[in-house]
Amino acid sequence: MGEFSTVRIADVADVKGGKRLPRGANLVATPTSHPYIRGRDIRDGKISLDDPKYVLDEDFEKIRRYTVDSGDVCITIVGNIGDVGITPPHLHGASLTENAVKLVNLREGLDARYLMYALLTPDSQSQMKLSAAGAAQPKLGIYKVNEIKFPAAPTSVQKRIAGILSAYDELIENSQRRIRILEAMARALYREWFVHFRPPGHENHPRVPSPFGEIPEGWEAKKLDALIAGHIGGGWGKDPADAKHTEPAWVIRGTDIPDARSCQVSGVPHRYHTPSNLRSRRLGSGDILFEVSGGSKGQPLGRTLLITPELLSAIDGDVICASFCKRVQPDAEGYGSELLYLSFLEGYESGEIEQFQVQSTGISNFKWKDYLAQTHRVVPPDHLRSRFREHVRPLLTQVGTLGLKVESLRRTRDLLLPRLLSGQLELEVA
Repeated sequence: MGEFSTVRIADVADVKGGKRLPRGANLVATPTSHPYIRGRDIRDGKISLDDPKYVLDEDFEKIRRYTVDSGDVCITIVGNIGDVGITPPHLHGASLTENAVKLVNLREGLDARYLMYALLTPDSQSQMKLSAAGAAQPKLGIYKVNEIKFPAAPTSVQKRIAGILSAYDELIENSQRRIRILEAMARALYREWFVHFRPPGHENHPRVPSPFGEIPEGWEAKKLDALIAGHIGGGWGKDPADAKHTEPAWVIRGTDIPDARSCQVSGVPHRYHTPSNLRSRRLGSGDILFEVSGGSKGQPLGRTLLITPELLSAIDGDVICASFCKRVQPDAEGYGSELLYLSFLEGYESGEIEQFQVQSTGISNFKWKDYLAQTHRVVPPDHLRSRFREHVRPLLTQVGTLGLKVESLRRTRDLLLPRLLSGQLELEVA
């Protein structure tokens, strides 16, 4: 199979920095010809603009030299140090944040996909995080990136390894795509029934005034706090070294929620909690997590997670949410988990939740009590709620099942990754 050798990034590629926006310029949500790659868009071997931002034409002219080409490997150097992604074809020519670097001019024989996977190994990740430590604001400077070492192999072996790992990533992406479709279907059904008030048979129901405007007769407009049986903040817990008289549990943070929705729970921290804290905050099926604080200034809050049996089965042991989240227990008789969860997602997308976000020094916070007291939901009759649950529960169950598949594929890929790149596994190479 050929021998592995250790090389530095400087030996095989050139490291080029990104560029901050010109003074006074701002990113925009309205599409232009110039997408902008932020640090948060680079993760787990991919560069994906789930919340795309763009540069205006006049601002792009000042940073036009700091773009990426298809296939460039990018690394975050500020914030979440060492996130790695490879530029997809549709982002060719996108602008790159100053919080990341790109690896270009790869030496002959070096496969870009192999390089990306090599930088995702535990050893490479540890090197990057250790190199960035020691400053008030950790940063992985270009000269430090140049010194990162990784195992090199003959080109044929590189391509074989990259092909194996890419096959897992393609299966993961296919499942994630199906998850997004299923969630979109559930949310579209929610909007049709409970935002536009067009459930089956709506033509035969007259409208009456409400805080929402006109709603179908027989429906009620209630404040959110009347639809919630209880809510409580989470907790962080203690390190194992300080774990006397405590019990272990996993802690889902606000930053885990996008991944936890599809059951990627391998990165969720394991902490120790007092029995009373765990007893009052332990998550159960049907609970909803709602992010109320955290992140850098300007980061959107209100990310929401429905705790499903599938998610709980992916976590071996008890689980609570972190202190920057609320555990919400819906009033099952009044509204129910699925309706409340989808209403939170709709509020996030519509901008309703953003109205209750406030900024303080370096952090974003959410006016949770004001949100509950000032926000209304329309409650349909029992038979419509039951009918709606019959439609959406199978969709959300499939989301959970696919999420378990994603988690299993990720776990297998992550186990294979260091073994393949260390030569521990023998490969047949044509």
